[in-house]
Amino acid sequence: MSIPTLLDHIVIAGPDLQDLVDWFAERTGVVAAPGGAHPTGTANALVALTIDGARGPQYIELIGPNPHRSEPELPATFGISGLREPRVEAYAVHPDDIEATVAAARARGYDPGDVSDLSRRTPDGTLLQWRLTRGENRRLDVPFLIDWGATAQPGLGDIPTIELVSFVRVEPDPEPLQRVLNAYGLGDGAAEVVAAAPGEAAGFRLTLRTADGAVVEL
Repeated sequence: MSIPTLLDHIVIAGPDLQDLVDWFAERTGVVAAPGGAHPTGTANALVALTIDGARGPQYIELIGPNPHRSEPELPATFGISGLREPRVEAYAVHPDDIEATVAAARARGYDPGDVSDLSRRTPDGTLLQWRLTRGENRRLDVPFLIDWGATAQPGLGDIPTIELVSFVRVEPDPEPLQRVLNAYGLGDGAAEVVAAAPGEAAGFRLTLRTADGAVVEL
């Protein structure tokens, strides 16, 4: 099993949120719960993750354009404006000290971006607030950092669940990306990068197990 020990959530993005929810349901049998809208022009739906049989705070975020956004253009967040189909696009980890982790990464040659505030409201109107790294040129193959502060992680809410089997990054040459991840100083908490098989494209490999025991790779 390969799962970052500090995993917070995995982001699957798509050009249409309802189509993305349907796509996920067709493959897993799980219908994601509505999440909320962001000021970035996006909206999300959520599925909690179980790991080794235990429900944790980790979750999957399905994110796409907010159908009620004021601007007609697709948002650039997580590369949504350039997507034509759903894709596992990014992930977040939650270090014990987000500011110290940013400083450590910068000292080792990688700048994950400044820590900034973000928020959204749930369908029942509850305000969720968190802090995360949002560099303008943030790499999607490197995890962004998140700190929920006093807000409960969404994965702990009353939402459907699915089992997480493994989550890795595949690269033709793993070493350059592993060096960047090592800059965080989080050990195996950041991610595992594995070598691609011949002809295999770089990207994330997310493996889930459905309620009937079927293994699904996304």
